[in-house]
Amino acid sequence: MLEEVLVSGCEPHDPDNAKVDFKFPTGSKVMIDAALRLLSLFNQLDHSMHRVRLHFEEGLDGAMGYLNRMGFFDHLSPRVEVLPGRPDFSGAEIFGGMNAGLVEIARINREVRDNALPSRLTEALISACGDRSDASELEGAAWTIFAELIDNIFSHSQTPLDGYAALQVYSGGDNLKVAVSDSGLGIMETLRPALKQEAPALLRLSDLDLLVEIFRQGISRHGADRGCGLKGSAAKAMKYKAELDVRLPNARVLLKPGTQEYRPDTAFCYEQLPLIWGTHICFTFRLDNGT
Repeated sequence: MLEEVLVSGCEPHDPDNAKVDFKFPTGSKVMIDAALRLLSLFNQLDHSMHRVRLHFEEGLDGAMGYLNRMGFFDHLSPRVEVLPGRPDFSGAEIFGGMNAGLVEIARINREVRDNALPSRLTEALISACGDRSDASELEGAAWTIFAELIDNIFSHSQTPLDGYAALQVYSGGDNLKVAVSDSGLGIMETLRPALKQEAPALLRLSDLDLLVEIFRQGISRHGADRGCGLKGSAAKAMKYKAELDVRLPNARVLLKPGTQEYRPDTAFCYEQLPLIWGTHICFTFRLDNGT
């Protein structure tokens, strides 16, 4: 698991660590949500003037080959050192669009908006989940989920760094993952200051409980009627039995769908994790109906 690897090493964002080495040993496997979190982390470290070096023991025959196929190196800062060497071709450019079971890493940039991205993610999801009895209903909900998640980055990330989105079908595990990652202030950092006026009773809640309330009630730093994209996304995903994984700057919350909604007793929280700026969200949909 990515978090276990990060915990076992030094704090990447520690200003005393001028250089950060990250090794991908032989046999390493990288899930798409971990790939986006790593991409954001490496670019954050580079932005904060750390020297970053990535070691891929198997070269293109291992994790590097998968990441190249997904377009990872197309978006990685050119100042990050890659060993044994950066790929001399982009797998995403060569093979992009040839596999209906994935959407390669797409940049979410506030100045150059890709309005077709929600549709590409939705088409890939429906292509994989077409055998579900609720596929026709899922299609409309999925587009809204993706559009809201991406719009949330445009509205709230407040960072010069790009955000990212990608999708991968894991047929062996009978599921599909859609991941969205940004390097902004994070949900809690933008929400908590507004709670003093909007909902002071919620100030006492832990990040875990507050996060669940965001998805249940649509709490927003802009007031009750604005900024509820995350709540809307979670509500729609819950209807289709999706699992929700949220990585906050220093914590990770895994929300399992209950009978009617996401609840604290179906949430698992991992705290005191190494810092990764922003909010990183992954929805996992079952290829069947999830029953």
